Amino acid sequence: MRRSPFRSAPRPWRRGAPAVLALTALILTTAPATAAPTAPGGHCARLTHLHVPGAELQQAACLDELTTAGTVASGHTDPADWAGLTPKDLTVPSGVPGIQIDGYFPDTSTTNTDHGWNHDAQFVIRMPDRWNGGLVVAGTPGNREQYANDRAIADRVLAQGYAYAATDKGNTGLAFHRDGKAPGDAIAEWNDRVTQLTRAARATIAQRYHRPPSRTLVTGLSNAGYLVRWQLENHPELYDGGVDWEGTLWRADGPNLLDFLPKALRAHPVYAAGGDGAEEARRQMHAAGFPEGSEFLWPYHHKVYWDLTQRIYREELDPGFDGATEAGTPYCATGAPACDTDYDYATRPDEVRQAVARIALTGRIGKPLITLHGTLDALLPISRDSDVYARMVREAGRGFLHRYYRIEGGTHTDSLVDAFPGRLRPLTPCHHTAFTALESWLGTGHRPPASGTVALSAGQDPVTLANSCSLDTGKGGASS
Repeated sequence: MRRSPFRSAPRPWRRGAPAVLALTALILTTAPATAAPTAPGGHCARLTHLHVPGAELQQAACLDELTTAGTVASGHTDPADWAGLTPKDLTVPSGVPGIQIDGYFPDTSTTNTDHGWNHDAQFVIRMPDRWNGGLVVAGTPGNREQYANDRAIADRVLAQGYAYAATDKGNTGLAFHRDGKAPGDAIAEWNDRVTQLTRAARATIAQRYHRPPSRTLVTGLSNAGYLVRWQLENHPELYDGGVDWEGTLWRADGPNLLDFLPKALRAHPVYAAGGDGAEEARRQMHAAGFPEGSEFLWPYHHKVYWDLTQRIYREELDPGFDGATEAGTPYCATGAPACDTDYDYATRPDEVRQAVARIALTGRIGKPLITLHGTLDALLPISRDSDVYARMVREAGRGFLHRYYRIEGGTHTDSLVDAFPGRLRPLTPCHHTAFTALESWLGTGHRPPASGTVALSAGQDPVTLANSCSLDTGKGGASS
C-alpha cells in the first residue's frame, strides 16, 4: 500500500499548464497513426470535440501507443507510479493507438504534482481506436497517482480493446490524511472520485464512439480493491461487474489494519531478536493473522510497510491518538515509534469506530465480483481480510454473485516475487485470468470455477509464472 517515494523527473509535457488553460481547456497534440483505425471517423477524429464532463482542466493527445510500450517514451505515464507492483518478467503488449485525456476535477488539495499541476482529483482516460465496446475503471493502490495501474491492469485491458479510466482518488502521498476536515474524509473521497470518474468516462466515451459503453467493469488492487467492493455495494447501477485484487477490508468492529498491524509491530522485534521469547512472539504473529510460512517476509514488511501503513491510516481515522496515557500524561510524541506500536483499536473511543463506519464495507454487492488474495500476504493477511469479506458476502445473501480465489504463494506486491525467487508467485497473471473469467460470466453466463484455493504448481519458470495462472481450484465449475 505504500507509494514509492521516488519520482521520475518531469517531462516537458508535464510542466505547469499556462494560465490560459482555464475551465475545461483543451490542448491538442497529435502523432501520426501507425495502424488502421476502426473507430468512427478515423484515428483521433473529433479529438478537439471531446469534453470530460465536470473536468476543470483536460489535455488530450493522439498517440501511436496507449500501452506502456509507448507511453513511457512519450511521457504519458509515470513509471514511478507503478514501481514495485508487477513481476519483472511480465510481458508488455503493444499496437494500441488511440486518444489519451489527462486532467483533473475541481478539488482543493494539492498533493499530486504530476504535470506540474499541484492539483488532486487527477484522472487519465484512454480510448483505443479498435474499441471492443467496454470500459474498465480503476482507482489506485496505496496512495499512488493515476498511472499506478498502467502495467498491472491498463496494458492488458487496452490491448483487449477496452477503454480505460483511472483516478488518483482525490488525494495522494503519505500525507493524504491531511485532506478533509473530519476523520475518514480523505478515504471517503476515494469512493466519490471513482463514482465521479465512472460517470464522466462513460459520457466521454459516448462522444468518442457515438455510443455509450456496452459494458463497464471496475477493478483494482489493495486500496483500489477496496474501492471495487465499495462501488459494487453502493453503486451497482454503474457497473456490470468487477475484479477485487486483495482489497483492503474496513469494518468498524474489525478486523481492520488498525487492529492487526500494531500486534505485528509489538511481536516481530521480539521474534527477530531470538532468545526465550521468540517462539511465543511467532505464535502471537500467527494469532494476529500473519500466515505461517510468511516468516521470511516479516523483516521486509517490518522495515518498509507495517509502521508506515499503521501510522498514516491511524492519522486518518484516529488523529486524536497521539499524546496521553489514561492518566492524562504524555507518553509519546507525534511520530515516535512507541505511539503506533502501543495502539489498541479495541480500547479507542466510539468516535474512532464511527469514523471507520463511514467507509466500512457490508458485503452487499449488487453485481458479479471476483476476489483474489495471496495466502502469504504479509501486509493485509488473508485470514483478516478477504476470508472475512467472502464470509460477509455470503452472510449478506450475495454469495451467488461472488467468486473468491485464495492464491497459494501469493503476497501483497508482485515485485517481491523477484526478490525471493522460487518462494512466491505473482498475482498479476491471476488477475488477468480472473478478468477473462468475469467477461465469460457476464457474456455467456458461464460461471467461473468454484471458489477455493488455487494451488501453486511446482517447477514453473519465472517467465511462465509471471504470465499465466489457472483459477482451477479442483472443485469443478459452477457451484457458488
